[in-house]
Amino acid sequence: MATIKRFEDIETWQKARVLANEIHVIAVSTELAKDYRLKDQSNSSAGSTMDNIAEGFERGGKLEFINYLSIAKGSAGEVKSQLYRLSDRKYISKEKFDELYKMADEIANMLGGWMNYLNKSNIKGTKFKNRTA
Repeated sequence: MATIKRFEDIETWQKARVLANEIHVIAVSTELAKDYRLKDQSNSSAGSTMDNIAEGFERGGKLEFINYLSIAKGSAGEVKSQLYRLSDRKYISKEKFDELYKMADEIANMLGGWMNYLNKSNIKGTKFKNRTA
């Protein structure tokens, strides 16, 4: 696995960014704009997915990163649930639901894969790289 130096280079973060932007476009261009609570929740959970990947990475420790990846995975699950509400309230089409659900599910699966990989690896993270004790 290549060493990643910036969170912006993480493919999962990039996909989460696309998802967050897609949710934002729906929030400002459909009737969802008037459903303030759901609009805010949808934007927040989609943004939380990408933000927690970035925050965990920047903390520089393996265990902290795993914890933040877990939070990001939970946020991706929240997005999937909210997509059902967007669909049920006719803010998005079935096709848009399927597209975004697939994207959120892929992100969640990628996050799970990262967590499994990190749990099995000897990587310490930059925070602990030079510690001897």
